[in-house]
Amino acid sequence: MEKTYKKPLPHIHGETKAYWDAAKRHELVMRRCRCCNEYYFYPRDFCPSCFSFDVEWARVSGRGILYSFTVCHRPAQGFEEGGPYNISLVELEEGVRMMSTVVGCADEDLKVGMALEVVFDDVTEEVTLPKFRPPAP
Repeated sequence: MEKTYKKPLPHIHGETKAYWDAAKRHELVMRRCRCCNEYYFYPRDFCPSCFSFDVEWARVSGRGILYSFTVCHRPAQGFEEGGPYNISLVELEEGVRMMSTVVGCADEDLKVGMALEVVFDDVTEEVTLPKFRPPAP
């Protein structure tokens, strides 16, 4: 674990705490609506499809595909070290899309539709970031 992580960290609050707690346990969870059975991301206390507040946390597979990506050559403030880097949109098997980054693969080898699996990066004692990598052969 890198103890001197200097990039911006997520703001963890009541609606997202369960998500970040699961990531710390190396589990990927999403909100799922009990009314329409849709998964969604980012975490919030109501379903964006049917506006129901009858929602729950559900563990998801962590497998998906690269839906879209860009390679950032001019890093945003706070991300100057380690650039260029990819910003990736991953579509999970459960149908939900989430922003992340792909690791374990050169940016020039990224392909839309490639298979990915979640991997967890313990960046601080308090924060673990879900990232994605190509699955092991």
